[in-house]
Amino acid sequence: MPKLRRVDALNYHQKDRPGKIEVVPTKPHNTQYDLSLAYTPGVAQPCLEIEKNIDNAYKYTAKGNLVAVVSNGTAVLGLGDIGPEAGKPVMEGKGLLFKIFADVDVFDIEVNEKDPKKLIEVVKAIAPTFGGINLEDIKAPECFEIEETLKKELNIPVFHDDQHGTAIISAAGLLNALELIYKKIEDIKVVVNGAGAAAVSCIKLYISMGVKPENVVMLDSKGVLNQERTGLNPIKQQFVTKQKINTLEEAMEGADVFLGLSIGDVVSKKMIKSMAKNPIVFAMANPNPEITYEDATSARDDIIMATGRSDYPNQINNVLGFPFIFRGALDVRATTINEEMKIAAAKALAKLAKDYVPEMVARAYNVQNITFGKDYIIPKPLDPRLITTVSTAVAHAAMETGVARKPVKSWTAYEQELRNRLGIDNKLIMAIRNKAKQDPKRIVFAEANSYRILKAVQFVLREGIAKPILIGNKAKIDALIQENQLDIENVPVIDLYESVSDEKRHEFAQVLYEKRKRKGMTYNECVEKMYNRDYFGSMMVETGEADAFISGFSRKYSSTIRPALQVIGVKEKFNHIAGMYIMLTKRGPLFLSDTTVNMNPSAQVLADTTILTAAEVQCLNIEPKIAMLSYSNFGAYKGEGSPIRVKEAVRMLHEKYPDLKVDGEMQANYALNGKLRYSRYPFNKLGDEDANVLIFPNLSSGNITYKILQSLGPAEAVGPILMGMKKPIHILQRDSTVREIINMTAIAVIDAQSNCEEL
Repeated sequence: MPKLRRVDALNYHQKDRPGKIEVVPTKPHNTQYDLSLAYTPGVAQPCLEIEKNIDNAYKYTAKGNLVAVVSNGTAVLGLGDIGPEAGKPVMEGKGLLFKIFADVDVFDIEVNEKDPKKLIEVVKAIAPTFGGINLEDIKAPECFEIEETLKKELNIPVFHDDQHGTAIISAAGLLNALELIYKKIEDIKVVVNGAGAAAVSCIKLYISMGVKPENVVMLDSKGVLNQERTGLNPIKQQFVTKQKINTLEEAMEGADVFLGLSIGDVVSKKMIKSMAKNPIVFAMANPNPEITYEDATSARDDIIMATGRSDYPNQINNVLGFPFIFRGALDVRATTINEEMKIAAAKALAKLAKDYVPEMVARAYNVQNITFGKDYIIPKPLDPRLITTVSTAVAHAAMETGVARKPVKSWTAYEQELRNRLGIDNKLIMAIRNKAKQDPKRIVFAEANSYRILKAVQFVLREGIAKPILIGNKAKIDALIQENQLDIENVPVIDLYESVSDEKRHEFAQVLYEKRKRKGMTYNECVEKMYNRDYFGSMMVETGEADAFISGFSRKYSSTIRPALQVIGVKEKFNHIAGMYIMLTKRGPLFLSDTTVNMNPSAQVLADTTILTAAEVQCLNIEPKIAMLSYSNFGAYKGEGSPIRVKEAVRMLHEKYPDLKVDGEMQANYALNGKLRYSRYPFNKLGDEDANVLIFPNLSSGNITYKILQSLGPAEAVGPILMGMKKPIHILQRDSTVREIINMTAIAVIDAQSNCEEL
């Protein structure tokens, strides 16, 4: 990560619109009628309904998704008591994180009040506005009294993240670290340097999870909390040890775990060396940890190290917790966030770190692969699965402990709702993958020497999407699997130079020779082709030894498609192929054809491409609503060129397929805006419905459009889907991502399941 400069931080906060958050309307407000509904007189109706039943505030207002981030600025980051105004950038930042990670809305409330009792009264007075309260940057010990009182006196979740966030995330890391070194939580000796809010909450949570109180040694700025100390506040008195030790150096000797929540550079290499075998060191002082990562790891080879920094492994980052904890609590309308919900969050985080890590997460951190181990004991903050994993666990725990007022009825539906909040795992992709799982097919991967192909194969295996067959150099494949710790077992590997018999090579060559002997190919050339992965893989599909074939990751499209055309061939009904992309957009999927094959198609080819595309869309259980595009609308252009060809293709389709929803020629804005189209051209066969299939008049327009959409975002491209082949063959984009390979695999399986019949 580049070094953070002061000027960059200031510019970030002041440029354009000052600050980091804004309020955005969620209802229409463009007409007088809209405004009369939003305010007077229409707003009186929900007011009256809430007066009848106060819980209706969750139905008619934003209360149920609104959290107050409350601070008095007395303990802002490591800056101390700098006041409420100076703490506001942090509170706005908290609001930003709530929104982007869990779609929770926030008002930041900075209160100019240090008296804990008065601050409690302020929060109680504003509580009706909110579905939850997040206390932030309030100094200890006052923060304990404030949180405990508010939890007792309010019936909405109250959570002091400085305490519990760090506790939950570090507890998850601790559980996984202990699993890696085969130690039991009840046996470990824990040293805590720091006695503030976070340290106290961490140890309380650890004890509730199994750490024995007598095995804990806590230190504040004056030394060990032992029986010789006087004047300790009630909070610190809970953690007084009977051991006769006074210094951090003494405490560290033989310790299994060091938890640092204090100041930087207070732990030496000597102290690390004095710890027990396989020590766990969580040095979380920011920006400088209690001991640097370099010093700690050079002192001990067997250490498991975590910090609060993003530039080292195992970052203990509160953003892994609070957005998703509140998300789960708000969604079941919990009255509190109890200990069971915190433990559930910690265990969910620990479990997630042991699961398969998507490629998008690895790419976000500029690494090739992430696997559970000493350098990965807690999930990464940018892992999109956090919202479904942690929020669901918290909601479960709230229901099981009786604090949920709105129980989840379907966990499957709830998880999908969570995904939809952030726009992840598009519904169509989920549907495609689920359909593939119903009857997984044998898919040949021609480029198994590639790490990304193998990473995709691991996912495909784990999810039961397909039955992979790999073509490649077996030694290289095995090395990649071992080097990247991929979980790929019992998958057939075909090494064309080592494991293919002469008998099999000649058997396939004979089939190819019969197809190509009158097209200039000799038998010897056919034998030679069987050393080519694309010819061999296509031949496996042709002879029934596999159900579908995927290639093209590392070579040009034209070079990859040629073997498939010679081996498999195209459907006689069409005598040509076409390519389609699915663009996943916020308004739903758009199907674009032809984007890869036909340069300047005739009217007949345009009509054929339309039929192929419609069949493919129907195969995905979606009704095709097809717009044939050009630069004119319904005969407005009288000359030559694409409008005339498109118009003729539409005539053919209307004549042969009268029930198909297809029309044109039309401009793109009329295709995508059904109401506009219907107002001008009410006779069109799509009526006032928006088109979801766009047929382009030539390759240039189709290819340019999908690449623009893909580049501008947030549309995601799936494809190219090859249509018109006799058997399922699919060609990847060069350098496809793992996600793109997975999606193409699922599409190939569906293609093989049904071999999508034409209309």
